[in-house]
Amino acid sequence: MTACKTVLASQIARPFRHFLKKKLDKCTSKPTLIGLLANQDPASKKYAEWTAKTCQETGVQFELAQVNKHELELEIIKANHNKDIHGIMVYYPVFGYPLDISLQNRVNYFKDVEGLSQRALQNVYQNKRFYDKNIIPCTPLAIIKTLEYIQEYRSDLSFGHRLENKTVTVINRSDIVGKPLAALLASEGALVYSVDENNVQLFTPTDIKDTPFSQQQVIPQSDIVITGVPFRNYKVPTAILKPGVVAINFSAFANFEKDVTYKASHFVPSVGKVTVTMLKRNLLRLYDYQLQQLRQ
Repeated sequence: MTACKTVLASQIARPFRHFLKKKLDKCTSKPTLIGLLANQDPASKKYAEWTAKTCQETGVQFELAQVNKHELELEIIKANHNKDIHGIMVYYPVFGYPLDISLQNRVNYFKDVEGLSQRALQNVYQNKRFYDKNIIPCTPLAIIKTLEYIQEYRSDLSFGHRLENKTVTVINRSDIVGKPLAALLASEGALVYSVDENNVQLFTPTDIKDTPFSQQQVIPQSDIVITGVPFRNYKVPTAILKPGVVAINFSAFANFEKDVTYKASHFVPSVGKVTVTMLKRNLLRLYDYQLQQLRQ
């Protein structure tokens, strides 16, 4: 087996950042993104800092507002009605499920740069992601772009076939990342196992089914293993990984053991910088839609 390639998120994001900067340099006015921070989560603060830095580099105007979580809904509504704000992002978790779901749906669809509203997620589940004015959730989109970068996602093939004959395990079934990601991968022809603490589900282009399998049974079959477990002590055992596997981690913690590089063909330790870049990509698209509305 060839040596593992550790692929950094900065490498994947670089061409997209250059494209966005070039496009923004031509804009007479710049889009404004507001970030609403209503928690004390260190990962959220780090994400906010990186968002601010990359927005400055590419020409996006970014405002970070630290707000009381009990006033967050009002702040979202105010941003919805502010014509000078073109994109809204909220750093989750705030209250946890189900209140956070309600907050996600308070963001105006045409300012929802993260693609977390029910409308945006439903478009993914119904495989409508290529329709006009549709936004794909940032982290799932970042993982698709990561797979494309390492040539596992075959963009030279027609839609619906770009991950054909691939078996993928996604260890995360959150409503904002794991589920839409599994749906996106399945719609491109992959056999997708979705793992959470309760069971393993099989995602197909038309259905979601419970299975009798455990993660110890599906991980060894998988060409691609993607993890997003938010616990420091969770590790995928290198011993059960398939030789040549593509291992991608989107958790704030290292979900793979240190010796994963002895088994993997490609290892991606994080995708955060790609996620932020996809967020700005979504912002630019939404900004264009808003300008079109003003011209009408």
